[in-house]
Amino acid sequence: MNDPTAGEPGEPDIRSPLRFLVWLATSQLRRSLTGTLVGTAWMLGLIVQPYLLSRAVDDGLRTGRTGTVLAWSAAMLGAGLLNVLLAWHRHRVMTLIRNDATFRTVTVVLRHSTRLGAALPRRVSAGELVTIGISDVVRMSLALTVVGPGVGALVCYLAVAAVLLGLSPLLALVILLGLPLLGLALRPLFARQRRTEGDYRDHQARLTSRFEDLAGGLRVLNGLGGKEAYAGRYREESRRLRAEGYRVGAVTSWIQALGAGLPVLLLAAVTWLGARLAVEGQLTPGQLAAVFGYTSVLVIPVYFLMEGSQDVARALVCARRVTAFLALTPEPDAGTAEPPSGPAELADPESGVRLVPGELTVLASARPADSAAVAARLARLDADTAAEWGGTPLTALPLTAVRDRIALAENEAALFAGTLRETVRGRTPAPDAALLAAIDDAAARDVHDALPGGLDAPVAADGRNLSGGQRQRLRLARALTADPEVLLAVEPTSAVDAHTEAAMAAGLRAARTGRTTLVTSTSPLLLDRADTVHYLVDGKVAATGTHRELLHTHPGYRALVARDADSPTGAPS
Repeated sequence: MNDPTAGEPGEPDIRSPLRFLVWLATSQLRRSLTGTLVGTAWMLGLIVQPYLLSRAVDDGLRTGRTGTVLAWSAAMLGAGLLNVLLAWHRHRVMTLIRNDATFRTVTVVLRHSTRLGAALPRRVSAGELVTIGISDVVRMSLALTVVGPGVGALVCYLAVAAVLLGLSPLLALVILLGLPLLGLALRPLFARQRRTEGDYRDHQARLTSRFEDLAGGLRVLNGLGGKEAYAGRYREESRRLRAEGYRVGAVTSWIQALGAGLPVLLLAAVTWLGARLAVEGQLTPGQLAAVFGYTSVLVIPVYFLMEGSQDVARALVCARRVTAFLALTPEPDAGTAEPPSGPAELADPESGVRLVPGELTVLASARPADSAAVAARLARLDADTAAEWGGTPLTALPLTAVRDRIALAENEAALFAGTLRETVRGRTPAPDAALLAAIDDAAARDVHDALPGGLDAPVAADGRNLSGGQRQRLRLARALTADPEVLLAVEPTSAVDAHTEAAMAAGLRAARTGRTTLVTSTSPLLLDRADTVHYLVDGKVAATGTHRELLHTHPGYRALVARDADSPTGAPS
């Protein structure tokens, strides 16, 4: 199989859900054509047996020729064995097609997630992405069965009608008209299924997002006493999702029941007509046996056509969500202005914050969200930011240049699964000595020593095998390893105790000497090491100076810092 994750999956056609499904099939055109040919050959092989049976009856049994009966029986055995091989090959090819479609969809979704970059969390929820990656890709891949047994079922159906046309035009007419009438009878149910599946899919994504919030904030919710209230809302939404699931199940059960029952009525009508024609002498015994055989064989293609229609209806709902995600546009990178050739002042006119090159600046605010918003604007996470770098608007600069030289280290930044070395190194080529130095500056040497294997120790996805304080220190170590020209660190010490925080403050100051650094915090341990402190009130700079100057001159700042000094710094590390 050509695994698209090992190469370029191509550009998907997102003009409509149906076009996206067609793209999944045509992207592996050779395999899809093979599946169509093998699936069709397997289906046609099914109708060979009734023909051979009719010859055995008419040429052998009616005339009493044992050798002829044995010859036709041997032909039936050979045709059956050949069809077994075709069935095996069909299943293998269709498995490859479905797997390719799954991997290809995951690849283009991940690639587009990377293109969206920092805008991703603001454009789509985590629950939406999880639902796409877990359930949508599977349902879309199942729909590709239509390129194999689906096409083969239609060809087989028409072939049976053509054979019956030679025996009786009336039988052929019943077959040709029967299936379209079945499709028309089920069409309202298919439309209703798409609506209910869409509602269920939307509710499922919202509930997954709520679960992500609940799992990520469980420790905070426990501390605030809000765990039960939040869990209660989650249970209520789960009950609503279950009710939506029952609606989907009701429609699906009707489709499956009618899809299985109505074809039986059609086949019963064909069998009854064949028996009447045999009684009237218009069919020989062998031909009557063939009609019964053809009728029995039709159960399989009719089943595939009905099941395929249901799979396509479900896949269109999922493809609508995928194409909507892939249609999201990343932040424009049309800036053509030249970035500063060296260290330059980074300013946020909205708040009045100005970062002097080479200095450590700390933002202190009673509302941490205000400080974090300033950092986001300075990092150009907001597309409409008014921030300037060296007098040039950030939005006028190439985004790649901004990302290469200005780094935002968020407090909840993701830690990817891998070794401790990979976690701290990030995308840099830093040697182990530099990694250990960054770990020391982040006061995380005890984390390194406690993990089996040191730098080779495994770190679980999002650092689940670490405490909150350990994760925070590794995030800081990763930021220090990157060594950007401008580092914007949001609350880097909020989850550690005072002793560890003091060590982190000292290490940060030493590692970033002469480098432009912004930290958001109200901790006196960090504030006392800053070259400049900006005190924010309602998101605006209310006072600027050193920590000690503001303690003596600004009562609001003094009250904020004193309250922080009297309260616990955070959870134990």
